[in-house]
Amino acid sequence: MADKQSSQGQLFASPAPMAHATSQSSFEEMMHQPSPQEKKDTSNTQTPAPKPATSTKSDNIVWNHLTATIKPTLLAEAELILLTIFTGIQDAVSFPDYHCFASNQTGNTVFLMLALVLPELNGKMFITANIGAALGFFLAAGWLTGQLSHIIGPRNRLWLILCNCIQAALVFSAGAIQYVYGVDLEGSRAIAVIGLLAFASGSQVVQSRSLAMTEISTAMATAAWVDLLIDPRLFTFNNRPRTRRIVFLLALVVGALLGAAIYRTVGSSVAILVSGGGKLIVAFMYLFNEFEKPKVEDSTV
Repeated sequence: MADKQSSQGQLFASPAPMAHATSQSSFEEMMHQPSPQEKKDTSNTQTPAPKPATSTKSDNIVWNHLTATIKPTLLAEAELILLTIFTGIQDAVSFPDYHCFASNQTGNTVFLMLALVLPELNGKMFITANIGAALGFFLAAGWLTGQLSHIIGPRNRLWLILCNCIQAALVFSAGAIQYVYGVDLEGSRAIAVIGLLAFASGSQVVQSRSLAMTEISTAMATAAWVDLLIDPRLFTFNNRPRTRRIVFLLALVVGALLGAAIYRTVGSSVAILVSGGGKLIVAFMYLFNEFEKPKVEDSTV
C-alpha cells in the first residue's frame, strides 16, 4: 500500500521539474532579447543600399545629342560653303591631271557623249575611261548615300559626321596615292584616284539636299547661275535664297583659285590632302549644330 502511494506521488510530482525548465528557458530568452537601443545600433550598422549609377543619364544625353536631327541654320550654311571651297580645290586639280572633273558632272556627261560619237578625241581632249569612272562613282555614291539617308535620317547628326569622315578618308587615300606614285594620266592608279574623289563628291552633294539648302549644291554652278539671274527678287534686300547662291558661287571660285595656286606651287597631291582636311573640319563642326526638338502632340480626352 505504501509503495502504491509513493508511486502515485512520483507520478504527480514529475512534471514540476519540466515546468521549471520551461520557465527558465523562457526567462533566458527574455534576458537575451536586444534592447531598443541595441536594435537601433544594429540597424545603423547594416550595409547601405547601392546608389543607382549616374553614368546612364550622361550616356543618354550624349547619345541623344549625337542622334538628334540638325536644323538648317546659319551654321549649316557655313558648313556647306566650306565644303564648296574644298570641292573647288578638287576640281581645280583633277582636270589638269586626269582631263575630267571629280565633282562637276555636267562637263563629264558632255565629254562622255562626245567619246561615244567621236572616239578619236580620246586622249586629245579627254580620257574616256577617266570620265566614265568619275561619272559612275559619283552616281553610285549619290544613290547609296541618298537611299541610306532615307532609312537613317537625312539630317541625323551622327550620320552626317560619319559621311564626312568617310569622305575625308577617301580623299586622303587619293592624295596619298598621288603623293607616293605621282600622277598617271591613264591606268589603274588614275582610275583609283578619280574614283575615290568622285565617290566622296557624290556623297557630299547629297548633304545640301538633306539640309534643305538646294541653293548650295557644293559642286554644280550652272543651276545656281541661272536661278540667280532669273530671281524676280534679285535686288530685294531680304532674299535668303539669292544670298545663298551668291555666296556659293563665290566659294566655288575661291576654291578653284586656291586649288590652282596649290597645284602650281606644291603639287596636286597637297591640294587633295588639304581638301580632305577641310572635310574633317566640317565633320567636327557638325557636333555644334542646333537640333530640332521633338514635337509634343497634345492628347485630347
